[in-house]
Amino acid sequence: MNLVSWNVNGIRAVQKKGFAEILKASEADFYCLQETKARPEQVDQAFLEELGYQSAWNSAQKPGYSGTAIFYRTAPVATHIGMGMEEHDTEGRVITLEYPQFYLVTVYTPNAQDELRRIVYRQSWDIAFREYVSKLSETKPVILCGDLNVAHNEIDLARPKANHFSPGFSAEEREGFNNLLDAGFTDTFRHFDDRPDQYSWWSYRGGARTRNVGWRIDYFCTSKALDNQLISAKIHQDIIGSDHCPVSLQIDL
Repeated sequence: MNLVSWNVNGIRAVQKKGFAEILKASEADFYCLQETKARPEQVDQAFLEELGYQSAWNSAQKPGYSGTAIFYRTAPVATHIGMGMEEHDTEGRVITLEYPQFYLVTVYTPNAQDELRRIVYRQSWDIAFREYVSKLSETKPVILCGDLNVAHNEIDLARPKANHFSPGFSAEEREGFNNLLDAGFTDTFRHFDDRPDQYSWWSYRGGARTRNVGWRIDYFCTSKALDNQLISAKIHQDIIGSDHCPVSLQIDL
């Protein structure tokens, strides 16, 4: 089974940059998007039907902000929008598809913002999301993916020493990710690959992508029960169209 996740930073923008061709070439069974910045009725979805996909969407109440989507070939047993928590479900950040053997969750984690002004909310989000996926995993294994807005360790960003108090690399956010892994999840990319300079997001400023001054903040994490079924996890730095690039997982399910 082939899964892809991509923060597209606006699906309507990335559609103008060849997204349909990228989706087709991926041959993905599931293609998960974050930061769609659109309601489904604002998006021409004819290409999905042509490629054999159905879709689930979760859009933010605020127009043009946040949002997630999953394109899938096999219909789920059930689709859950949000986490069932009013304080966390207004920004379109979580979709869960339930299948007989597993749950697939895509998430766009809130950014702590400049000067960590949203760090208190971010910490409460991390706790709520961890509890949500942990509860799911009591029933069947979970595959979760998305922009988690945190670089886990110093190897996961180009300039760690300059960013210890920056959003995405604060002690609080890194602890939140540690706690997620400790709850029984595997960072699938690091399960296979311990190389430095493997990033999934670059600032638009200063030619950061050309110079590979980036951050690894996009993930596939899976219940540890699935460790023996993992085949590969990759970062697709060659695919452009957003300030993020896609990440993928192959798993025997």
